[in-house]
Amino acid sequence: MSEPTSKASSMMANRFRGYLPVVIDVETGGFNAATDALLEIAAVPIQMDEQGLLYPGETLSFHVKPFEGANIEEAAIKFTGIDPYHPLRIANTEQEAMDGIFRTVRKAVKASGCKRAILVGHNAHFDHGFVNAAAERCDIKRNPFHPFSNFDTVSLAGLAVGQTVLARACEVAEIEFSNEEAHSARYDTEKTAELFCFIANRWRELGGWLGE
Repeated sequence: MSEPTSKASSMMANRFRGYLPVVIDVETGGFNAATDALLEIAAVPIQMDEQGLLYPGETLSFHVKPFEGANIEEAAIKFTGIDPYHPLRIANTEQEAMDGIFRTVRKAVKASGCKRAILVGHNAHFDHGFVNAAAERCDIKRNPFHPFSNFDTVSLAGLAVGQTVLARACEVAEIEFSNEEAHSARYDTEKTAELFCFIANRWRELGGWLGE
């Protein structure tokens, strides 16, 4: 992960009231964060250059073994195409995955000069719920994310480009999108990060950011 300059860190720390946007996407065994398996998770910290423009940082992603007793809905597996018990699937325990994600997020927060992370997601409430539930199951005391606030690119994209579906919003924003690669946590996180940066940078270019 490239380290931001001191000038860029100062600007990022002021951009979102001391919160560092970190894009998260999860793939799961259903819709209930308390009972359904977390199967994939990916994170992309957002960075800022010396001109004040946002860009995606490096991606960290994990395939995750279902926690003991986890529910997996057949419809969810058909939708994502994930076989959580495939013999060739290389996966980490939920504890290993969450520790890895949170360690990277904490490092990015410190490097950016921010005080805490804020989750960015496409339908962010869904991803946020699974992150918080996994952190609780793993007994992680120092969750680096704001406990309930987030940035939802569904709402932002609806406002900025008139589309709420990730693929369609990316198309309008002229961000390359492959439906064949979609519904993996890594790919969807990277595209959501590109979309978030596009919207925030466009807003700035149009004079909408009054924080400078």
